[in-house]
Amino acid sequence: MKLLNLSTLLTASLLTFSACSGVKPKVDEKTAVDDTLPVITLTQNGIISDMTSIAFEWSSIKDPRVKEIYVYRTSPKSENNKEMQYYESVDSRFKTHYVDDDVTPDTIYSYSFRVLAEDTQGRLSQVYKINTKPVLQSVAWIHSITGLPRSAKIIWRPHSNQRVQKYIVERKTLEDTEWETLETINDRLSAEFLDTDLKDNYVYMYRLRAKTYDGIISTPSQIVKVVTKPLPKTVTNIRVSTNLPKQIQIDWDATTQKDFSRYYVYRSASIDGNYELIAKLHNNTFTDKIDEDGARYFYRVSVVDKDGLESENEKNSIMGMTLAKPAAPAIFKAEIVGSAIELNWSKVDPRSRSYIIVKETQKGWLDTKRDEFRDITGTKYSDNVVDADTTYTYRVYSLDENKILSESSEPVVVVTPESTQFIEAPKAQKVQEQTVKKPVEVKTDEKVIAPAEDLDMNEL
Repeated sequence: MKLLNLSTLLTASLLTFSACSGVKPKVDEKTAVDDTLPVITLTQNGIISDMTSIAFEWSSIKDPRVKEIYVYRTSPKSENNKEMQYYESVDSRFKTHYVDDDVTPDTIYSYSFRVLAEDTQGRLSQVYKINTKPVLQSVAWIHSITGLPRSAKIIWRPHSNQRVQKYIVERKTLEDTEWETLETINDRLSAEFLDTDLKDNYVYMYRLRAKTYDGIISTPSQIVKVVTKPLPKTVTNIRVSTNLPKQIQIDWDATTQKDFSRYYVYRSASIDGNYELIAKLHNNTFTDKIDEDGARYFYRVSVVDKDGLESENEKNSIMGMTLAKPAAPAIFKAEIVGSAIELNWSKVDPRSRSYIIVKETQKGWLDTKRDEFRDITGTKYSDNVVDADTTYTYRVYSLDENKILSESSEPVVVVTPESTQFIEAPKAQKVQEQTVKKPVEVKTDEKVIAPAEDLDMNEL
């Protein structure tokens, strides 16, 4: 029961007895010693030591001559640690408890007590040697869970000391020289901590300290190491098409990532531009439909795992393009032949399969007309629908087998002459040869008479 009382009064005693270190005692070794004065005797369980305090309890003093109680102490920090030095005083004989809260953990201190009367002092009590408790140890078991995506998990066994109120989590990296206090967990029975927003494939170290209700902080726990999950490996051997009509085909080697989830495909109009996510897919091929000829785009492909980690892709930009337009034809001849206009052009692009002629007719300032002639397979065309005194502009386009239309040729302009010069002009046509019949020969008995040019038929 004495021990229980002392433990209960420990906290109260810390407030009741303030330290008097440095205050000179009212008596010294020259003061007479009265052997009739009581000698301080501690109770059976009169000493309780902790890491930062030592509490004493003695039997009550009945002698009314006693005015105060002196406390003497030696410690490794004392100037002369072999001799008892006056340390503090208890100002009433009715007080039976004293607490020294200026001690360090795991250190040996020696104490002695004496009573003080009006002009005399009692004998020193026996010397009590007390070793303060060592610093509070941290949790006995701590473990880390590694390989998490941008996270680290620490678990431990709750501290067995019920005085523990909270835990202090500390962290450092291989580059750090000091430990960083990361978080305080306010529950002794808590047994885990999750650290998030970490770097990928990075080493972190953690340790734990326990803290008691009275502010005592334990030694650090064992250090545990965590390596966060690395990013998926980048895709390899990306291939893009440059000759498909209205589309770009992107292919790459399939990933070997065990926890593969999907691919992301990004596209940008320039190599250093803003890449837009255009596809999420599971196959290692993608067709980008583009309604434009000769369009150029840059692509990036990344791998995403089941934890949402995405591989690096900034260094793997590759350009693709849709099939370009065929080269425009080149008109090298445009002339009036009779009452028609003949056009001749060159097949500049071997992809050309057919041609389209666009004819613009202008007669006067406001009278304009536009005609198209399609499915022309040769490189020559004769326009027979032509009027006099009119301006005609011709452009030729080519079409490839995918029906991709080229740009226009350079336009040619033909101006027909006035009607007296143009409409009456003979049309270009084949002139057929005419066969002249031979003269008729007349036969007689005597001779053959051939008709003469100056024969007078009236005399016959």
